[in-house]
Amino acid sequence: MQTVKLDERLYRTSGDNGVTVVSEVLPGVRSVAVGIWVRAASVHEERAQMGLSHLLEHMVFKGTERRSARDIALELEVRGGALDAFTSREYTSYQARVLDEDLPRALDVLTDLVRNPVLRSADLELERKVVLEEISTVEDTPDDLVFELHSQTLWPEHPYGYSILGTRDTVTSLNAEDLKGLHGRAYHPRQIVITATGSLNHDLLLKLVAKCGWFNYQSGPEPLAVESVPPAARSTRHVQRDTVQTHVVLGTDTFPHRDERREPLLLLNTVLGGGMSSRLFQRVREELGLAYSVMTYQSFYQQTGVTGVYVGTHPSTAEQAVDVILAELKDLAAEGLSGSALAEAKQQLKGQVTLSLESPTARMYRLATFELYGEPYRTIDQVLAQIDAIRAEDVGGVAEEFFAPARQTVVWLGPN
Repeated sequence: MQTVKLDERLYRTSGDNGVTVVSEVLPGVRSVAVGIWVRAASVHEERAQMGLSHLLEHMVFKGTERRSARDIALELEVRGGALDAFTSREYTSYQARVLDEDLPRALDVLTDLVRNPVLRSADLELERKVVLEEISTVEDTPDDLVFELHSQTLWPEHPYGYSILGTRDTVTSLNAEDLKGLHGRAYHPRQIVITATGSLNHDLLLKLVAKCGWFNYQSGPEPLAVESVPPAARSTRHVQRDTVQTHVVLGTDTFPHRDERREPLLLLNTVLGGGMSSRLFQRVREELGLAYSVMTYQSFYQQTGVTGVYVGTHPSTAEQAVDVILAELKDLAAEGLSGSALAEAKQQLKGQVTLSLESPTARMYRLATFELYGEPYRTIDQVLAQIDAIRAEDVGGVAEEFFAPARQTVVWLGPN
C-alpha cells in the first residue's frame, strides 16, 4: 500500500491490487459518510443489455451469502443510519451515513453487498417487476422523461444516449447469468474506490478496509472500455404526449469533466438559470409569467458533457417560452460577461460551491469525483481561487461556442 497526504486532514491510499481508499476528517461532526464506488455503469453497456448495471445495483440488496434482504434493510437503520445506492452513466455508488461508532458495521455491510451478492433467479423475477415500475414512473413524470429523450436525441447510437434504467424489452430479457457476468468482470479492486468523510481516522479506516478483505482480493481485468463518442446530433424533436404542460429541453454537448472550461461554463449557467436571480427566472417567470419551472443544468463525463435549459409551460405558451430562452442564449453568446456582472457571478458561484460542501455526504462525493475522473486533488481554497481567476474572454469563448441558438438540440414533450 502507498499512502499520500493530500491536505491537512485528507489522505489517499492505493492498494497493490488497485483498490483506492480516500478519507477526509471533518471536525465537529459525529457521523461518517462512507461509499464504495464501482467504475461500471450504463456507458459500458451494449444496447441489448441496456439497464444491466442498474438492475445489478438493485439485485445486490436482495441478499448476500451472510445476509438476507431484511437483514440488509435493518442492519444500519436500527442504529439510525441510512443505506443507499444509485447508478449513473459512468459509475455505480453504494453508500451509507452512520454514527462514527458504526463505521465498522457500515463498511462491512457495503463490502458484503458489493462483493458477495447471491443473485438468485427467483429474486430477479421479483426485482425485475420493481425496475419495470421504476421505468413506468419515469414515463409518467414528463419533467424527468424529457431529459432522457434529450440525451437519446443527442447520442442516438452511443451509450451516453441510453436509458440508465433500460427499456421494458431489455430489462425483461436480462437473466441471472448476465448479472453474474457483469459482477465478475467489473466488481473487483481495480474498479473500486472507497471514500469516507466525517468523524474518522484514516489509519483506522485502512484497518477496517483490510479486515473486510479489500487489500487481499484478486483484481480482475482491465477497466471497462467506453466507445468513442461521435459528434452530437443537432435537431428538433417533438414527442407527442397528452400532458397538461409542454416540457422542453434545449441543450448541447460540451466537453469532458477534466476540461479547464468547466468553471466558466458553471459560471454562465449560474447567471442564466441558476436561481431566482437568474436571467431566465426573472424573464420567463417573473416578467412574462410563462412558467413555474425554468432552469439550466450541466453534466460532465469522461469523454464529453452536456449543458442545457429546461422549461415546463402551458402548450399555448411553449413557443413563446422557447423563443425567449433562445433570445437569452443569443445575447449571452454574443456578449458574455464582464465588469460587475462577471464579479457578481463569481461571488455567487463561490458561495454555492462553499455551501454545497457543508455536509459529510457532499464531501464524500467530491473525493470520489477526483478519483473517478482522474483529477488532481484541489483544496476548496484552490477551487475558489480558480473561479476568481476566470477572465471575461474565458467566459466569452465558452458562451459563444456552446450557447449559440444554432447549436441547441431541442426536444419538446407534450401535446401537438
